[in-house]
Amino acid sequence: MSKIQVMDEVLANKIAAGEVVEKCMNVVKELVENAIDAEADEIKIELVDSGVKEIKVTDNGIGMDQEDAVLAFSRHATSKLKQEYDLFHIHSLGFRGEALPSIASVSNVTLKTSNGTTGTEVEIHGGKILSVNSSDLGKGTSILVKNLFYNTPVRLKYLKNLYTELSYISEYVNKMALSYPQIRFTFTNNEKVLLKTDGSGRLLKVINDIYGLSVTKKMIEINQENEDYHISGYISYPELQKSNRNAITLLVNGRVIRNLDIIRYIADSYHTYIPQDRYPIVVMKIEVDPILVDVNVHPTKMDIKFSKMDSLKDLIMQTITAKLESLTLIPDASLETKVEDHKTIISTVYTPNSQVEFNADEKEKEFQEFEKMTLDFEVHEKETPYEKKEEIVSSSPKKERIKKMYPVGLVHGTYIIAENEDGMYLIDQHAANERVNYEYYLRELSNPTPAVMDLLVPITLEFPNNEYLILKENFSLLEKLGIGYEEFGYLTLVIRSIPVWLTKANTEQAIKNIIDIIISKEDFQLDRFLDHIAATVACKASIKANDHIMQEDMEVLLERLRACENPFTCPHGRPTIITYSKYDLEKLFKRSM
Repeated sequence: MSKIQVMDEVLANKIAAGEVVEKCMNVVKELVENAIDAEADEIKIELVDSGVKEIKVTDNGIGMDQEDAVLAFSRHATSKLKQEYDLFHIHSLGFRGEALPSIASVSNVTLKTSNGTTGTEVEIHGGKILSVNSSDLGKGTSILVKNLFYNTPVRLKYLKNLYTELSYISEYVNKMALSYPQIRFTFTNNEKVLLKTDGSGRLLKVINDIYGLSVTKKMIEINQENEDYHISGYISYPELQKSNRNAITLLVNGRVIRNLDIIRYIADSYHTYIPQDRYPIVVMKIEVDPILVDVNVHPTKMDIKFSKMDSLKDLIMQTITAKLESLTLIPDASLETKVEDHKTIISTVYTPNSQVEFNADEKEKEFQEFEKMTLDFEVHEKETPYEKKEEIVSSSPKKERIKKMYPVGLVHGTYIIAENEDGMYLIDQHAANERVNYEYYLRELSNPTPAVMDLLVPITLEFPNNEYLILKENFSLLEKLGIGYEEFGYLTLVIRSIPVWLTKANTEQAIKNIIDIIISKEDFQLDRFLDHIAATVACKASIKANDHIMQEDMEVLLERLRACENPFTCPHGRPTIITYSKYDLEKLFKRSM
């Protein structure tokens, strides 16, 4: 008797559900993507107890006739792929034909749909069709999913608590609303509205609906393309930071994706603008010929493989870097508290028991006022003739990103107080000096033939054998930096010459720091190595907190800071300077109401 048998379809669907439906969010994801593929411009997502008890997705798309409504629950049944060729030119969000049968196999599903001519209702429990009847639903589709994982108790056991499950769904719905601003999304949990968009097609409006006005004001539009890719969307000012990657929304041809490489490119573009373990808020849409991407990597369709990744990397990094370099990025001290408060709100999980009411009218009014101010500003900018702007640019060899500031004092031996016609400034003297030194050392390190000088008293360094072996393998790096050395006996190195720029630092300590970096680097990249050295040496060589400096020193430091490529942050991403505008000061002292 044959031992191999064809698997029962219900059992096969349960197995597939293990990959396609891991949590409540996956159900919402698949149903919303089906609604978008059905050309809906209005989608309503209703949850009961974070989707554990009930998930209902309703759309006004093209709907289905009775035959398709039943066939949709068969495995690998899809209207989106007809032949093998279509797999390499995928324009729809769904295409595998696994979602509906997988969901139906681990829940109780009621489908109501109408193509405008006939209405159909299909009821399925645990993957088995119980009834197929007529329905009076208007054009569109409504899918109700109850008791998820009721017949797979192990899977049910490993669902997170209600708050966590709801946070996963909220994050996904937010990203889909950002991906499709032309669609009206309504998202509720236990009849409380968590998100409502107007479908106007304005991406910035959706950002406002999700993050609020204080974040919206600090978003910067990007729009650039090359021969292979087109990117657009919004990036945040560096002062808006998150401790995780969740606020980076990546959309490829309308599909929400996860890609650690692209996230790294974005983070690298903010290098020295924000700390290494922080992330900006980003909504980036990537348009590309479908033949250059492979979306058939995982059943969830959130992982994508790219062709010509270097082309995409260059486009992202050049676009973000150029945009940041064109802005004045001094945080407004009077608004900092508000931004922090809102950042807390952003990271707060919407809970089923939340008492916070969603006031769409109030949010709309705030945004309209902001939008009017933005439009007025743009009109004002356009009043200046283009030719005149060109003259201004051409007459200045280097655009200064900060106006001249005049120091008037020092607070706690750490913070310089300065002023100009715009307002008052507080400058962290260590961070500012660190930025100046960092850019100096980075330029010197990039010099292929650094000037060197011999030491009157050579520096002798001893190492344990494991470290010395790694160092010996990388002696060429010491030579590249202009550090002259000689092996002396066993596990000992004598430093006889150093690059001239290193004399500004504590020489012996700087040499030790450089060698420590060489020894500790596992995944070695020369540019990162040089950057790390510049940042480390700059920190050690800079004025410290509580170092009381004279007025003349303050003036020199502020002028050198103004001359920097990025005068707004130290190499570790901390702000060098914050400001109180004249208006803010008058408001604080009730001179202006």
